[in-house]
Amino acid sequence: MTMEEIISFVDGLDGVLTLRPAPGDGSPEISWGDAFFYYAPDGVVPTTTQPFATIVTKNCPGDEASRLDRADTFRLNIAAGKEEFIRWTGHAPRDPDTAEVDPSATDTLMAHPVYGAVGWLAVVNPGPGTDAAVRELLRGACHLARTRHERRAS
Repeated sequence: MTMEEIISFVDGLDGVLTLRPAPGDGSPEISWGDAFFYYAPDGVVPTTTQPFATIVTKNCPGDEASRLDRADTFRLNIAAGKEEFIRWTGHAPRDPDTAEVDPSATDTLMAHPVYGAVGWLAVVNPGPGTDAAVRELLRGACHLARTRHERRAS
């Protein structure tokens, strides 16, 4: 899966707003080239919630383990929620991870190297081995974001 394929898939989900920071738009330089997915049926970036998924294209301070400084490397991050996190990792988000997963391994679904404790999953360069899981997880994360949005609106 390429970044563009993921972005196209997520853009096809109902109510999604995709942000793609770039030079000149007022966003911080560290976010240029990345993508942020929000549930925002009104087309306005929510100010009180985080994205339900992101694509990052470079190392960030304190988040270098995925080695995103390699050519043509990006990481898809998904706010999977507790149940899906447990389903895919075999442990609760706040429990220690006993599996020895290389955070730079490609096409491997794993706990996010920084935000795993809050239920985020990650995949560096998703491919054939994670394609179906990624699509399922993105649909589920969007659904969770929509549910939170509707709860706040009522």
